Amino acid sequence: MIDHARTLVLWLYNVIPDPVVGTAMLVLAALVAMSLCRWVFARLSRIAGRFGNVPQMLMARSKGPTCALLVLLAVSAVLPLAPLPDNPSSILGHLLVAAFVLVLGWTLMNTVELFADLYIKRIHFEDDSNNLVARKQITQVGILRTAVRTLLVLLTVSLALMTSSAVRQYGVSLFASAGAAGLVVGLAARPLLSNLLAGIQIGLTQPIRLEDSVVVQGEWGWIERIGATYVVIRIWDLRRLIVPLSYFIEQPFQNWTHSSADLMGTVMLYVDYSVPLEQVRQKLREVVEANPRWDRKVAVVQMTDLPNAMVELRLLVSARNAGVLWDLRCDVREAMVTWLVREYPGSLPRRRLEMAGMPERAGPGGAFVAAGEMAAEPHR
Repeated sequence: MIDHARTLVLWLYNVIPDPVVGTAMLVLAALVAMSLCRWVFARLSRIAGRFGNVPQMLMARSKGPTCALLVLLAVSAVLPLAPLPDNPSSILGHLLVAAFVLVLGWTLMNTVELFADLYIKRIHFEDDSNNLVARKQITQVGILRTAVRTLLVLLTVSLALMTSSAVRQYGVSLFASAGAAGLVVGLAARPLLSNLLAGIQIGLTQPIRLEDSVVVQGEWGWIERIGATYVVIRIWDLRRLIVPLSYFIEQPFQNWTHSSADLMGTVMLYVDYSVPLEQVRQKLREVVEANPRWDRKVAVVQMTDLPNAMVELRLLVSARNAGVLWDLRCDVREAMVTWLVREYPGSLPRRRLEMAGMPERAGPGGAFVAAGEMAAEPHR
């Protein structure tokens, strides 16, 4: 039986071409290594699940690079034994070296991702609306992780290409004869490099953070995502504004939550001179105290100007963030105007017209007013 099997193998070995046999040996080695790696990690993942999330995260991040490394080792071990011609064997050897470099870069990137995930996992969110410390840390980790990942990709690809003498010589000749082409490439790469450097600077100096409330180019929204070269701003009406990172270094913009999410907003009222200010202050206090959006910090009424024979009242209120403040201002404006119309209609803005030589007449309640004075009407 064994002799017959040996005879069959020798016959197949003599009949099948050497390149096919060598290729089959390499493929078989890769499949065996991959199957063994997946079997081992399946068992290890079950064991790691008993010890919490950290071992599971470690298994998830290390599975890909480890299996790729085992496949490369298996193929490298079988390659000298495979009956392949010298030229394909040499090419495969160079490809394996480049693949080893790529797997090393993959391992380093997964290591950075693992430590970043573990650090973010430890961050505690105390309050959804004013978690400045947590948002600062997450922003720093996200930007630095993106920058390190980009640098690792560039470095890994460069080293992998440099493992081949042909590619290395091509690269040297390309840079030697760069000339105008090199100038064009440099100008084209300038926005990318400037945005990458701006991302690192933003991560260190923190002019913006995730979920910051900002006003950029006249649009109000929240920082939704900080990428490697651009920032996604979620506008209040759910549109998305895409802005390059360098914009936040080179251009002025408003950050309403840079130091604190708490904000103060104004409600402007235009009324007549006869408005009872003390009653307005009391009513504002009643309105905000009954409103859950008020943070119980600021509720002030100020007479700020006298435009066009009217009184300008500025009602200053505060809330815990920009979105809540907008709703609070709308509530206060609606409540105060409704109250003035109902309780003090004579305090609404009106236009006066004095006509010289016109006799006075008795007005409501027996008071004498000029005959040319117009009745109260809404100001337009």
